Amino acid sequence: MPTPTLLRSVRVTKTHKLSAAVLAAAGATAALTIPAATGDAHAATSAAPAAVKKVSANGQPAGAKAKAAEAKPGDAKETATLADSVKITAVAGQGHTAKEAASRAADRKPVEPAKPKYADNLDGWIKESLAIMKEKGIPGSYEGLHRNIMRESSGNPRVVNDWDINAKNGIPSKGLLQVIQPTFERYHVEGTANDLFDPVANITAAANYAAHRYGSMDNVNSAY
Repeated sequence: MPTPTLLRSVRVTKTHKLSAAVLAAAGATAALTIPAATGDAHAATSAAPAAVKKVSANGQPAGAKAKAAEAKPGDAKETATLADSVKITAVAGQGHTAKEAASRAADRKPVEPAKPKYADNLDGWIKESLAIMKEKGIPGSYEGLHRNIMRESSGNPRVVNDWDINAKNGIPSKGLLQVIQPTFERYHVEGTANDLFDPVANITAAANYAAHRYGSMDNVNSAY
């Protein structure tokens, strides 16, 4: 009778235990992924384990931080572009507004004060002449002008002296204050009509002449 062989005891180590656990887990996974013979593709797909999302150390999904970092430069660029567009629009609007204001200012002409209206009679002619005389610094008063006009022409602006020495010399005295043409031309006041028979022009020229020769029409009491 042969001598029985003694079985050598095998010591199960920690490594052996881990290997066995890995093999068991692998076998279970393989069994779950093999579709049943009678099942359909949908059953096999639904039986597969769901993919596990990777999570970073702070609990955020892996790659989220990177995506956020990638999105920020673009967002900043778009924001800057929008801000620039707003600034350009604002500046353009200001320029347009300024241009319109300048155009309106150019179109508007300075408003000149309304000129006073004078009656078309002796009283109005004297008053208008006095206003011009005051502007030009020519002395004279209403009384002095009226007095001499009444003596020279009785207030007729179209009267002509055809008998005195001036008339004989071919340069008759004319108008309200009986002025000859050379005197009128020499003492004509700018701003009045260039017409010896114009009442205001005649009075103002005569007053200008009297101011140079007598100091003022107020000092004239006879033919001058």
